[in-house]
Amino acid sequence: MLIELLTSNRKLLIERCREKVAKRFPPGAIPAIVDHGVPLFLNQLAATLRNERLTTARPSSLAEPSLMSSDIGRAAALHGVELLRLGYSIDQVVHHYGDVCQGLADLAVEHRVEITPDQFRTLNRCLDEAIADAVAAFSHNRETAISQEAEVLHHRLGLLAEKERRLITVAIQTFSAIKTGNIGVTGATGTALVNALYELRDVVDQALPECRLASGMTTLPPRPAVNEA
Repeated sequence: MLIELLTSNRKLLIERCREKVAKRFPPGAIPAIVDHGVPLFLNQLAATLRNERLTTARPSSLAEPSLMSSDIGRAAALHGVELLRLGYSIDQVVHHYGDVCQGLADLAVEHRVEITPDQFRTLNRCLDEAIADAVAAFSHNRETAISQEAEVLHHRLGLLAEKERRLITVAIQTFSAIKTGNIGVTGATGTALVNALYELRDVVDQALPECRLASGMTTLPPRPAVNEA
């Protein structure tokens, strides 16, 4: 029986899932989240199998989904959010639950345990629901995070544009005054023009790294030499 196989080999199954996950990550980077998500799913799967074993008197085609399904969905949704927080991809979320299914299938072959059609349907239903809810929660929270980041970036770029506009206006006005010929370049007006240009350059220098990181560029080109004399 699948329920006996699951409960008697629980620790072995968790360890095998960890090994499968470790193969998809660099050495020493095995995510600790496996120790939470997999055991929780196995507990809920075992509870679902026990619950449905009590209803075997009803025809399997008419059997209603276990009440544990909602618990599996809620736990999977939280698990999906946690996987997002730890930097997983959407593919890794799906693989995470696929490891459980493969691990159970391997154990069944090793121990020569036959999984009945009803048990196989229950396993597939629980996995389908867990994957669907985990992926849905993962995608929803990722979209929310992207939207929030875009809003923050939009606000920062707005402030940056306003500051640049102010400095450019100062530069234009001071240059126009100097152009009349009545004001010397080395006077206060000329100094204001130079200061505005330097400050404008500093604003751009401060904004460039953030803009490049936001666009995925992690290296900066060499800054050209400028004669400030």
